[in-house]
Amino acid sequence: MRDDNGAGRKPVTGDAVVIGAGMAGLAAARVLADRFARVTVLDRDTLPAGAESRRGVPQGAHPHALLAVGRTALEKLFPGLTDELVESGARWIDVVRDAIVWQLDGHRVRADSGIEVLCMSRPLLESCVRRRLLTMPNVEVRADTAVAGLAGQAGERVTGVELADGGKLPADLVVDASGRGSRSDSWLRDLGFPAAPESVITIRMHYTTRLVRGRFDRLGGPGVLVAAESPPGQRRYGAAFPVEGDGWFVTLGGYHGDRAPTDPEGFQRFADELPESSIAELLRGTEPLSDPVGYSFPTSRRRHFERIRLVPAGYVAVGDALCSFNPVYGHGMTVAALEAITLGECLDRSDSTDAQLARDFYRRSAGLIAVAWDMAASADFAYSGTTGPRPRGLAVTHWYQRRVVRATHVSAEVAEAILRVQHLIEPATILLRPTMVAKVLRAARQARLARDAQVRG
Repeated sequence: MRDDNGAGRKPVTGDAVVIGAGMAGLAAARVLADRFARVTVLDRDTLPAGAESRRGVPQGAHPHALLAVGRTALEKLFPGLTDELVESGARWIDVVRDAIVWQLDGHRVRADSGIEVLCMSRPLLESCVRRRLLTMPNVEVRADTAVAGLAGQAGERVTGVELADGGKLPADLVVDASGRGSRSDSWLRDLGFPAAPESVITIRMHYTTRLVRGRFDRLGGPGVLVAAESPPGQRRYGAAFPVEGDGWFVTLGGYHGDRAPTDPEGFQRFADELPESSIAELLRGTEPLSDPVGYSFPTSRRRHFERIRLVPAGYVAVGDALCSFNPVYGHGMTVAALEAITLGECLDRSDSTDAQLARDFYRRSAGLIAVAWDMAASADFAYSGTTGPRPRGLAVTHWYQRRVVRATHVSAEVAEAILRVQHLIEPATILLRPTMVAKVLRAARQARLARDAQVRG
């Protein structure tokens, strides 16, 4: 056997088609390129030559987080990508040391954690990945090409895609990476397959982003600013992420109808009303590079292909077409990269692209997705008005989560532990170990006593 990028693996002949040239589609195509003779990536959008926003990625003008595990996964798929991003201006930050975070009426402690993430704009990341993919001789990316449906044998398998211009493209495997707007439910129904059951959590989240340029000396270098008011009574938050060219994406938003204005004066006023001043100060001390632009995210949506009996052979869904997460937690691109690696592993375990391949992929991906989905759902249900399938034991979970957050105000060890969970490096069970529970409760009490003393003083 050879490594995940190539030499020594038994080649798989045939054709693969990927619907969608976003991050999920590009990662999947990279995996398929080592296992199929030809890989064709289709996207209805016009794809820019460089690091530019595009219509087909409506969140391109907003921050995108690539968690530590996600960056490692993409580096595995595209060796040298990290160095290229850094050379193009991406910024390294330690997620504990280089962040000013305000939650539950206090600042998180700042200390070296060793958990580093790379901050950059989505257009920069996507353009670097797409350029690397295009160097592969058996990969073709077709822009301005819309898919109208799936071709196949009713109740058995998908055999390709039908194009909006009337053409057809046969394939041994079709990967649907067309995002949360995927139409494959109706396409598969036309071929006699049942729709996958869904889990939907309604959060009615809105956020507004402005790109600015400048420095923020309070951080002492590149970093992240986060200010969030405490639920359930309050629903607002703000965040600022450094990007290439001394830029910052400043995002202000809220849940369940609360939203930041898109006019510059209203945007600044919303920042001024946050419970911590860093983001407002950053906006005042930097040069605006864009007008504020809004985005709405009504629901998180998960399609449970792992629960259906009649799974189509020759087809798998990945990325947001499989599960679209609340973007505020930064799970989407990371989970998509991990799904791509999982797809490659499933292909290596299978002799064909039959239904068993799809079942294996959905079963294994469900485990990846569940970790991020449950984490996000637990946080979302802290806000009154959130509806959908509630995680079990939510009252106890929220009680403990509040103490974990307060513990991070004084304990670097607890702060590092919760960040390792949030970045999918460690399972959430590390926070439930008896020694960690004791540290959390002790530190939370210290933080509360310190806050009470400050209020009295």
